[in-house]
Amino acid sequence: MKKLDNFRNCLDVLRGADFKFANENEIYRTGVIAQFNLTFELAWKALQAVLRIHGSQGAETGSPREILQLGYKLGFVDDSAVWLAMLKNRNNSAHIYDEGQIDELLLLIRDSFIPAFSVLEETLNQKLAETEAFEGEK
Repeated sequence: MKKLDNFRNCLDVLRGADFKFANENEIYRTGVIAQFNLTFELAWKALQAVLRIHGSQGAETGSPREILQLGYKLGFVDDSAVWLAMLKNRNNSAHIYDEGQIDELLLLIRDSFIPAFSVLEETLNQKLAETEAFEGEK
């Protein structure tokens, strides 16, 4: 599935970020944050696509917040607080000018957001495999 593949590829790039180098290089810091924003965007869209495949009511349309809430309600997302923090940080990242806030966001990306993305990746792979197995039984 293209949306899931795009999310995986983007997440792999973010996982490869050198956070020590980000502490020293301003343009690299900006790049890590931009990669986080892109990964978040692709994550919720991949979630929406897999929810649709599962026939989830309400997955046809919706904002990122609505799709994340539906994913949490249906067990596709396991930590709503982290995902809502991601949404908030994605929305605010273009308006961060304070170095301390940038440092804090980089730590959140490294310590909380990448692990949450990884859990979602595993969950979506599993849910997609379940659907494919069910379709194969027909």
